[in-house]
Amino acid sequence: MDVSAWTAARGGVVRVSALMDAGASRHTIATARECGTLVRVTRGWVALPGADDLLVGAARRGVVLTCVTQAARLGLWVLASGPRPHVGASPHAGRAPTQEAVVHRHRPLVPRHPDHLVDPVENVLLTVAHCQPFEAGLAVWESALRQGLVSALTMRRLALPSCARRLLDAADVWSDSGLETLVLPRLRWMRLPLRRQVWIAGHRVDLLIGDRLVLQIDGAHHTGAQRDEDIAHDATLTLMGYHVIRVSYRHVVDDWASVQDTIMRAVAQGLHRAR
Repeated sequence: MDVSAWTAARGGVVRVSALMDAGASRHTIATARECGTLVRVTRGWVALPGADDLLVGAARRGVVLTCVTQAARLGLWVLASGPRPHVGASPHAGRAPTQEAVVHRHRPLVPRHPDHLVDPVENVLLTVAHCQPFEAGLAVWESALRQGLVSALTMRRLALPSCARRLLDAADVWSDSGLETLVLPRLRWMRLPLRRQVWIAGHRVDLLIGDRLVLQIDGAHHTGAQRDEDIAHDATLTLMGYHVIRVSYRHVVDDWASVQDTIMRAVAQGLHRAR
């Protein structure tokens, strides 16, 4: 048995007992450690040299990666994860390292296998619901639904607490990015039609407010050919009688008051109405 290949296929950090269940003998594992192809993490766990530090740390401390840390690892849209990893620990486990990590002790929705160092996506979303502000949590939930990592039907079958149920009720798959998820709840108070990802002149617009006011939201890496194409589309929309407001990641995340003020003034002038 190639213990290095087997370990690599499972993320680079594994339980010794899992290796033995797969057919590796104690002698084979000991030889791999002596040769340096495996290294000891802690009692009962081994890793490949250079394995993911977060996984090694989780194995060493008896926790799993969860919340925004694991959400980011899954490729979900996360507003901010902070400098400390978010980990999950059993509600009945001993003391966890609170200075080194943000520790979540909520009872998981899906049982955690003792060989796993990362939470299932359902548990990730649960801890996000408990941990993050509503808008930031909604961005993660919608990202998971949009990517098909979980379905709304599946989540509704679970025993969700009220904070998670609120996010599920608000979430849908129409936002193209987390930035769009942040924007929509901030504009609902205006009681105007808000339509996401509407096709106009051969391209989708991020948000159509009323009949004629278009809000385009550029991501953090919106440059190059994509930027040129979007500028050309803005010009086409203007010639068609639409009014375009284009904002950036920084505007939405750090200067929302200015964005909202611009939209309010555009609405006050009737720029959202068809003429």
